Amino acid sequence: MQTDQMSISTTVTSASKLASLDLDNLQFGKVFADHMLVMDYENGAWQEPKILPYGPIEVSPAMAALHYGQALFEGMKAYKNQQGQVQLFRPQANWARLNESAKRLCMPEIPEEVFMEGLKQLISLDADWVPQRAGFSLYIRPFMFGSEGLLGVRPADQYKFMVFCSPASSYYAEPVRVKIEEHYTRAVEGGFGFAKAAGNYGGSLLPAKLANEQGFHQIIWTDGREHNYIEESGTMNVMFVLDGTLVTPALSTSILAGITRDSVLQLARDWGMKVEERRIPIKEIVDAYHSGKLEDAFGTGTAATIAHIKSIMHQDLEMMLLPVAERKFSNKVSQELDNIRYGISPDPHGWMVPVQ
Repeated sequence: MQTDQMSISTTVTSASKLASLDLDNLQFGKVFADHMLVMDYENGAWQEPKILPYGPIEVSPAMAALHYGQALFEGMKAYKNQQGQVQLFRPQANWARLNESAKRLCMPEIPEEVFMEGLKQLISLDADWVPQRAGFSLYIRPFMFGSEGLLGVRPADQYKFMVFCSPASSYYAEPVRVKIEEHYTRAVEGGFGFAKAAGNYGGSLLPAKLANEQGFHQIIWTDGREHNYIEESGTMNVMFVLDGTLVTPALSTSILAGITRDSVLQLARDWGMKVEERRIPIKEIVDAYHSGKLEDAFGTGTAATIAHIKSIMHQDLEMMLLPVAERKFSNKVSQELDNIRYGISPDPHGWMVPVQ
């Protein structure tokens, strides 16, 4: 499929909902922009993509995704800079990660040109849905699922790829209390914890619900073999500053390769900060807390961006961290990421991609 001058068939909505958008009372993931991108995989090939008004889709009750879990998604954002131009943050990284997830779930890969051009034309059409306000963005949800109606454990022959968008502000309204989970397991080595697969999130809901009932915003997962090592949090990767060193769990088949995670590590290295990607024993965090070396802890993710961790619960010990205002690194990196995304600071790594 030629995509240099790719023209995607577009049906423009006759009833835009933009006038009802209330940014002052916006809840994450509750309001959706006017259009969506849809592309079907049939007979061994991707068909022509289409942009349609956002709305329900028809699926078979025997759809493979419902019965056998062939479903994955991505999360990404678009921002308006000071000149009102809409730009995507690191979209090629999302495309690459989507295809890594697809390979693991035995699903067809999306051509880069189709992914990028589809995104650009969709976001360009709904550009007015990208808020030009500090702290706001347009959250973008690409996803794919097995759409064939079948009862039988095998890869589906038909798939549907879609993208829709939602204006967004902060995912967490306050610094988060987290609990280290030592009973339930999110993922194990050799599994598909590194994939952004729907099943990874479905299996996490009960432990997260139990933690919420105890007053925690999120949990920190530990390794599935021993429950002795930090892995990631429910909606984000997790990082610590220990005695001046930025430390985060090394990537593995049980940890998602977060794009915000990678961006934070790159900025830290740009600034000459010592960075370590390695296994992190729970005991090391507890010991650092008692010795005064636990200087900062935060989560990183597309939705959460930088989520300051207020406290970490381990068994009967709640480790209270420094007030957010006193944290040097997480505040600095959060501000710099915002500055790059909104066009205030230079973009030395070419992370921002214009849609028009």
